[in-house]
Amino acid sequence: AFSSTCETVEQPNAQSPDLRGLLSLPNGTPVDTSSPASSSSLLNRLQLDDDLDGETRDLFVTVDDPKKHVCTMETYITYRVTTKTTRAEFDLPEYSVRRRYQDFDWLRNKLEESQPTHLIPPLPEKFVVKGVVDRFSEEFVETRRKALDKFLKRITDHPVLSFNEHFNVFLTAKDLNAYKKQGMALLSKMGESVKYVTGGYKLRSRPLEFAAIGEYLDTFSLKLGTIDRIAQRIIKEQLEYLVELREYGPVYSTWGGLEVELSEPLEGVSACIGNCCTALEELSEDMTEDFLPVLREYILYSESMKNVLKKRDQVQAEYEAKLEAVALKKEDRPKVPTDVEKCQDRVECFNADLKADMERWQNNKRQDFRQLLMGMADKNIQYYEKVLLWELICVSSLV
Repeated sequence: AFSSTCETVEQPNAQSPDLRGLLSLPNGTPVDTSSPASSSSLLNRLQLDDDLDGETRDLFVTVDDPKKHVCTMETYITYRVTTKTTRAEFDLPEYSVRRRYQDFDWLRNKLEESQPTHLIPPLPEKFVVKGVVDRFSEEFVETRRKALDKFLKRITDHPVLSFNEHFNVFLTAKDLNAYKKQGMALLSKMGESVKYVTGGYKLRSRPLEFAAIGEYLDTFSLKLGTIDRIAQRIIKEQLEYLVELREYGPVYSTWGGLEVELSEPLEGVSACIGNCCTALEELSEDMTEDFLPVLREYILYSESMKNVLKKRDQVQAEYEAKLEAVALKKEDRPKVPTDVEKCQDRVECFNADLKADMERWQNNKRQDFRQLLMGMADKNIQYYEKVLLWELICVSSLV
C-alpha cells in the first residue's frame, strides 16, 4: 500500500516415468525431462548471474515508496529515487529525492535531445493502461513503480547515458523544478546538429546492416504486438471463467448438505473448484503484473530504436546531399568543405553508437525474455500442480 500525504515534497516436479524423454518441441527438438532440476532453480541461477554482475557496478538506483499527494489544483503520485554511488561526479555517496512521472518524462526528453545517437529506454505509458480504471489504485501504482525503476536501471547500466548531466541532476537535485526553470541544460553539439536537420533530405538507401536492423525491428514489434493482444484476451477469458467458477463451486457444497451418502465427494468437488479458483487467480495476476509489462516495454523499446534509426537516416541523407552539391560545383576545391566533413563525422558517430546500443539491447533482450519465459513456465507448473488435487477425489472414491 502507498501512503497519502499533502506535505511539501522534497524532491518441478519430475515427470511421470512413462513420459520421461518422450517430450519434444513443435519443431521436433527433443526435450530432456529426466533432470530433476526445477525451473525455480534455473531462475535462481539467473538471479545469481545478476548479483555477480552487480559487483562491478559503481552506481545503483532504485525507485520505491510511492506516495499520493492531494492538493488544491491536482492529485498526483511521487516516488522515492534512491542513489548509491562511488563515482567522482557525485558529491555524496548516497542521495534520496522524490520524483513524479512528469520528472521522468523530462529526463527522457533531455536524454533524447543531448544524446541523439543513442537508444533511450522507454517510459511506461503516461495514461492508464487498458483494463485499469483508477490510476491511483495500488495495482496500477505498483506496476508503474516497477516500470520506472526499470527505466532508471537501464540508464544506469548504459556506459554513456549514466554520465549525462541531466541524469546526475535528476538523481541529486532536491528542487528539480528550479533546475528546469534555469534552462541550464544546453544541447550538445551533436544534439544541435541533429535538432536542426529539417528532414528535407531524402535518403537514397540504407546500408545493408541498418536495413536489416529496420526489418528485424518491424518483425519483432509485430510479433510482440500479436502476443500482447492474445495474452490480454486470454487474461480476460480467465477472469470471466473465474467468475463462473466462484459461483459453480458452492453449489456442490450446498448439494452435499442434502445428500448424506454423496456428501464427501460433493464436498471434495467443491473444495477442488475453490482451489482451482485460487490457482487461476494467481496465474492471471502473474501474467498481468509480470508478463504483459515486459512485452509492452519491448514494444516501446523497438519504437525507440526505430526513431534512432530514422535520425541516423536523416544525417546520412544530409551528408549525401552536401557531398553531391560539392561534386556539382565547377570550381576546383583543394579539400572537402568543413561542414561536409562534420556531417560525415556525425554519420560515423551515429553508426557506431547505434550498432553498440543495438548489441547491448539484444543482450538485454535475450536475458529478459529468458527470465520471463522461465518464470512463465514456473508459474504454469505451480498452477497445474495445484489443479492436480482433483486426483484426491479419485483416490478417495477407491478407498
